Amino acid sequence: MRREQLIRRIQAVPGPPDPASELEQVVTPAEAAADLLGALDRFVGLAGRSVLDLGCGTGRLAIGAALMGAGPVVGVDVDPGSLRSARASAKAANVGVEFVASEVKAWERPADIVVMNPPFGAQTRHADRPFWDRAFALARLSVGAFGLSVSRTFIARLALDRGAHVVDVVPVPWDLPRTFPHHRAAKIRLEVDRWVIETGTRT
Repeated sequence: MRREQLIRRIQAVPGPPDPASELEQVVTPAEAAADLLGALDRFVGLAGRSVLDLGCGTGRLAIGAALMGAGPVVGVDVDPGSLRSARASAKAANVGVEFVASEVKAWERPADIVVMNPPFGAQTRHADRPFWDRAFALARLSVGAFGLSVSRTFIARLALDRGAHVVDVVPVPWDLPRTFPHHRAAKIRLEVDRWVIETGTRT
């Protein structure tokens, strides 16, 4: 699927219906999501791979992976409203994705590839750490994720500690639209990196 088409398909997936600031429920930009999936496809290959989307929200990454031929694809999130929206969007996109209500730290089923846009820790310090812990524990081949640029050293060291190999880390444009009452500006520019980290041997 061409990048422009994938961006349009991901853009059609709405954001959280009732975003909660304590969960840092924000929309993953369609361009960033498409480019993360494209990088995973280049480095690891998505077609026929099992994919787990941790903290999937309304399913932009999970649905995008399915559109690129990944399968089976599972999205995990704690918010029932976002999961209902994700299931409707997957049906509209004509892709099969299993969306499950679960705490990320409680999820035990592994996958070839883990994708995620974890909380950046704006509301709760270190809120991203359970996501990274589970990602490294569950990804057989690769982790594809976003993280604040100020977390770059932490993520790189964590990958090293887990015996993983960083193959791609790229700064990405990230404009967060006004989402919560405490947001004053119409858009907030965040310094975000896109990561592809190999955790195992490709087959």
